[in-house]
Amino acid sequence: METKKFNSKDILMFVLYALFGIFMFFVPIKIGEANTIPIDHLTSFVKKAPNYNLIFGVFMVIAGIVYAIKTKSWEKSKLHMVFFALKLVALVFVFMYLTNKGPARIFDKDMLPLIWNGIMVSVTTIVPIGSVFLAFLTGFGLMEFIGVFMEPVMRPVFKTPGRSAVDAVASFVGSYSLALLITNRVYMEDTYTKKEAAIIATGFSTVSATFMIIVAKTLDLMDYWLAYFWITLVVTFLVTAITARIFPLNKKPQEYYSGKEYVPEEKKKVTFADALDAGMTAYKNADSLGKVIKDNFIDGFKMALNIAPSLLGVGMIGLLLAEYTPIFDIIGYIFYPFTLITKVEEPLMVAQALGMSIAEMLLPAPLVAEAGLGLITKMLVAIVSVSEILFFSASIPVMMGTEIPLKFSDYIIIWIERVILSIVISMPILYLVFR
Repeated sequence: METKKFNSKDILMFVLYALFGIFMFFVPIKIGEANTIPIDHLTSFVKKAPNYNLIFGVFMVIAGIVYAIKTKSWEKSKLHMVFFALKLVALVFVFMYLTNKGPARIFDKDMLPLIWNGIMVSVTTIVPIGSVFLAFLTGFGLMEFIGVFMEPVMRPVFKTPGRSAVDAVASFVGSYSLALLITNRVYMEDTYTKKEAAIIATGFSTVSATFMIIVAKTLDLMDYWLAYFWITLVVTFLVTAITARIFPLNKKPQEYYSGKEYVPEEKKKVTFADALDAGMTAYKNADSLGKVIKDNFIDGFKMALNIAPSLLGVGMIGLLLAEYTPIFDIIGYIFYPFTLITKVEEPLMVAQALGMSIAEMLLPAPLVAEAGLGLITKMLVAIVSVSEILFFSASIPVMMGTEIPLKFSDYIIIWIERVILSIVISMPILYLVFR
């Protein structure tokens, strides 16, 4: 083991960066009346700027559409063409928001103001800011350090290689889009098989902790932030362990991108020295603090540009479909037996709200928040919104932009499986913790 190449200063800085990242995302502090994590305090402070929601919101939607035109996002597939059209639809809602012209129902607080202020502006503010501080969790070796300890778990539990542990943890606290790009690159290098890449993409590519903060704030759960985060992590990974073993993922071939023969990795004993070596090697190979923060901010800002018009366009269309068509009511009946047998409060309403998560993972939260339901029900909706992973406003189009072998029907089937399993697994845990 060549740990000698790391001096005490290196180890000290590795620990300090990790502790600072953990502090920003996991240590609630009280400032004024708010007792929440530092990253939430920071974004709340930014949003207090005069006319922030109006100016920043308009800028992000228009800049996001310009960015989509520049990158020619519609050229990838017919579905990407549909999503580009939905982004253009967002311009209609920008016009309504600016001029206050349109059907009166659009301007009720649970419609356009909710999507604009509560979702679109909140998310596109916290993603770039959060990306800066995520650098301390993902950019200086902490993920690799944790990944070593996870290696013996990955193959028996998730049927994926040990190194996928880094993808899994990085997605959960970092960026699913960045993690998907990493997964795709590793897959194309013949390190993951088709089956492994599909499991990792649909099982670990959750929205990041920054999105989870928005869900928790919407449902008034920030007082329970640590419980919410850790229960969601456990539920998400338990669901992934099951979906890896059932159709359609269990039918994906164990062959590499190039078609070469599958070779399982060697089993090895994990030691603290191995973990330290992996973490410190990543730390030493990392760019300077300034460059890592800059790159993370640019990635986060690009992600915000990509999702701003989608959040507004898809989010509003989702609410209008929920209001004027029975589509989500019908989808909700798939989950109704499971919310019923687990004794969820208002089981049909919650099932129908969860049905909206296929359009946009943030949509169920405000609907349930307004219904004034209890802590366990709100916690369930918050957990399922993250653990379901697949939704049309962001994660599915990103996956479709990769080479990972997933069909449109796979996304739908896996989403249904993940929502059902998330309900069934979450409720006993929530009854144990909060009763």
